[in-house]
Amino acid sequence: MTAISSPLGRLRWTFADGLTLVGRELGRLRQEPGQIIAALIFPVIMVVLFGYVFGSAIAVPGGGDYREYLMPGLFAMVTFTAMQGVMGRMAADTSRGVMDRFRSMPMARLAVPFGHTGADSLIGLPLLAAMVGTGLLVGWQPHRGLIPAVEAFLLMMLLRYALSWAGAYVGLLAKNEQTVAQLVPLFLPITMMSNAFVPTDGMPQWLRFLADWNPVSALTAAARDLFGNPGMSTSGHTAWPLTHPVAAVLLWSAALLAVFVPLALRAYMRTGR
Repeated sequence: MTAISSPLGRLRWTFADGLTLVGRELGRLRQEPGQIIAALIFPVIMVVLFGYVFGSAIAVPGGGDYREYLMPGLFAMVTFTAMQGVMGRMAADTSRGVMDRFRSMPMARLAVPFGHTGADSLIGLPLLAAMVGTGLLVGWQPHRGLIPAVEAFLLMMLLRYALSWAGAYVGLLAKNEQTVAQLVPLFLPITMMSNAFVPTDGMPQWLRFLADWNPVSALTAAARDLFGNPGMSTSGHTAWPLTHPVAAVLLWSAALLAVFVPLALRAYMRTGR
């Protein structure tokens, strides 16, 4: 094998190997359609449960329909919980010795986590489309036009991609699916501790601080702003992530990538030692 020494050559090598692994992940899902079906059903259940069961008991800040207030929060919640899938697939490959086989092959080291996170981004597209369709059926719609709506969805995909690297790192550390399954219940309180379902104004001060700086809150506020949906605070809220939600999502995404890309690569290199 000829050594690839130039930076551009290594980048092309990593990209080509990564795309091969993206294809592997998508092919695996085709053989296990139950995972996709379950992932598609989950957002529908969430819309019905929160929109119709809890909706009549929650006042929207500034007035408006609760389901229009809710949908950006559900988009953000599904974006955040998507990292569970990457965690599970990385842990499964580690426990079954697939990672050891990858390391024994002449392939770029970054390609393996790159392939898993890239595949997760593609998997997220039909899930996002399912949520949009469900939202339209229950009365939600974007009001500010096509461009701001596309910007909102791009923010969701960006944060999802950044979170998938965190999922890749945790999955490599966990090393087996049972451990990952034990971590899954922790995602619900993190997403609930935000402005996704209720305003943060009425929370105790310490909890409100955590909720305001939760990336789920920033993504929810950005989506509400870009969609033109109700829910922006009317109480003089000054928390920076909620007054500059788009910038907050971009900063959260950059920070997650800066931290977890090198950590995931390092964990992959050390797996099996």
